[in-house]
Amino acid sequence: MNRRYKLNLNEGIKFLLFTTICIVVFMIIMPSILIKSEGINLDELSEVTKEIEAEITQPTTIEVKDIILNDSEMVSVYITSQNKIVDVPLEEYICGVISNEMPATFELEALKAQAVAARTYLASKKIKNCVKANGADICDSVHCQVYTSKEVRLELWQESDREKNWNKIVEAVESTKGQVMSYQNELVLYPQFFSTSSGMTENSVDLYWADIPYLKSVESTGEEIAPKFESEVSMTINEFINKFEESYPQSSLNASNIESSINVISKSEAGGVKEIQVAGETIRGQDFRFLYGLNSSNFTYEINDGNIIFKCKGYGHGVGMSQWGANVMAKEGKTYNEIIKHYYTGVEITNLRFSE
Repeated sequence: MNRRYKLNLNEGIKFLLFTTICIVVFMIIMPSILIKSEGINLDELSEVTKEIEAEITQPTTIEVKDIILNDSEMVSVYITSQNKIVDVPLEEYICGVISNEMPATFELEALKAQAVAARTYLASKKIKNCVKANGADICDSVHCQVYTSKEVRLELWQESDREKNWNKIVEAVESTKGQVMSYQNELVLYPQFFSTSSGMTENSVDLYWADIPYLKSVESTGEEIAPKFESEVSMTINEFINKFEESYPQSSLNASNIESSINVISKSEAGGVKEIQVAGETIRGQDFRFLYGLNSSNFTYEINDGNIIFKCKGYGHGVGMSQWGANVMAKEGKTYNEIIKHYYTGVEITNLRFSE
């Protein structure tokens, strides 16, 4: 026979008090997470597809307060043009990045999302320094993320816009101060972002990167307004062949067989070319894109009148957060938290702390 246990009023109060004390103690003694992951430079990432486990379980529901790095809040930045290293306070560095990586005319919530992504990327470089930074944490070029000092950035804006633009950048950075992305209680090591999507972002694995669980293909609508949503590259057949032979000197490609020698083998979920075959050579879509200076790997082509014409959608590698897509979401009233969690599957926004 089943027995039911009933608590009287005093027992109920005692039970609730005991439960509350347990929860408080657990929260006090629960340590902040010390990052143990090793970062991989993005250049290496494109060559390594198995270093990050693809079979990762769903993100934990336990709230993580802090991610702690065994480092200081100062950022050492390699200034490429001057071949020198400068030390910059972290949030000042993020201002210098945001002002170069995203137009100041974008919505404030989009700028905030960019600040979180940029701060996360910096944190990953503090774990594994940029290979081109000459011993610094990070370089100031597109190899990492573009940085300039406030003084340099102001000179690049029209005088009438300088104060307004800079104040907006500072507001975006200060309102997200110390915030980074985490996935399953660890720092997100690859917070990739790019300019413009074709309507969907790309899965990381479709670019032959590692199958990174938070870099999944998602819809990114409304980007037709972006200036580089569509682009076209045209060249003569001879120019196409000569460029191809620079990389594949043993190729049998010629003007008479070109139409039958080009074949798209596979496409990604987002519509990007994963692999294309040219005269028997199988080439990754991103490699082909760079070979011919295309804005994205989401392209079609046609051959007529002695020319080959490529028509592209989107601008950039297509993985992670689309900056123009983020701005569209912000215009629709979405917050930076919503933007981040849309483009980076399963992440949380977490506070970054330093032990030094």
